[in-house]
Amino acid sequence: KITVEFTPFSSSAHQVFAKQLDAHPPQQQHRHWAQICSGNPTNEIRGCDRYGCGQFGAESGKGHHGKHRGVDVICRDGATVYAPFSGQLSGPIRFFHNGNAIDDGVQIRGDGFCVKLICIHPLRYQGQIQRGQQLGRMLPMQKVFPGIISHIHVENCDHSDPTQLLKPAVLPPSPSQQQNSRWATVCSGNPTNEIRGCDRYGCGYYGAPRNSGKGKHSGVDVICRDGATVYAPFSGELSGPIKFFHNGNAIDDGVQIRGDGFCVKLLCIHPIRYNGRITKGQVLGRMLPMQRVFPGITSHIHVENCDRSDPTHNLERGKWH
Repeated sequence: KITVEFTPFSSSAHQVFAKQLDAHPPQQQHRHWAQICSGNPTNEIRGCDRYGCGQFGAESGKGHHGKHRGVDVICRDGATVYAPFSGQLSGPIRFFHNGNAIDDGVQIRGDGFCVKLICIHPLRYQGQIQRGQQLGRMLPMQKVFPGIISHIHVENCDHSDPTQLLKPAVLPPSPSQQQNSRWATVCSGNPTNEIRGCDRYGCGYYGAPRNSGKGKHSGVDVICRDGATVYAPFSGELSGPIKFFHNGNAIDDGVQIRGDGFCVKLLCIHPIRYNGRITKGQVLGRMLPMQRVFPGITSHIHVENCDRSDPTHNLERGKWH
């Protein structure tokens, strides 16, 4: 089992920390942490594999002694990692002290919490970060432990159990969230965000077969004419570029938008800019020439939620919402 050895707080320090939390509780809506890893919106904890188990207090695996001082949140190698709460960064934190492929991490202190996130490479080791802001990326754990359930080791600074904090709070949507529950029109000429059907290259619906049936479509293809204007489906913060094919072809471009409770990647478009704020319905960019790459395909924008959940419901009747 992977174990991190840190000097524990003294019992008196632990009591002081607890008293501080009682005197200054986190804001009500932040009693639970945000999603930590893309693709794992509920912060699901690693079960057991041949290297050990991921829950707090689990017996350490072969070659280690003691109990697990943290929780292992499942995360795909290379996935985007987000800050669970707002605070101050400090690091780096070395996990194995041997410079292997996953020997990196960072600490966040703030909002009444202090946590170490390990087996990730942060964008930076110092400065402020906001809850839900991109923190870095998951490191290639399979290179070090082939067959393990890849994960981020999440450890409270006082070695207390973070499990309850990792469970996302279930809050009723606000009136503004209800009003914005469906996205705006994504492409000019397609006011209802009509989804691509099937052609000789495949089908556009969520979960459609890919790679000769070995995989599934992780997004939705919204019909869009080559060169058409593309709009922001909701208000948020841009980041990119996002390369889908990684080969520099004519449609290998895209951008991510995070905001209004959503996070989505729009691919096969060229955005006006890759960073900054954008408002729902504002011009985002233009559709790239898909017919040059796939002649005869139904040209479309690939719309993919950052957690790879189904965006179909949010796209319905975009013109009227």
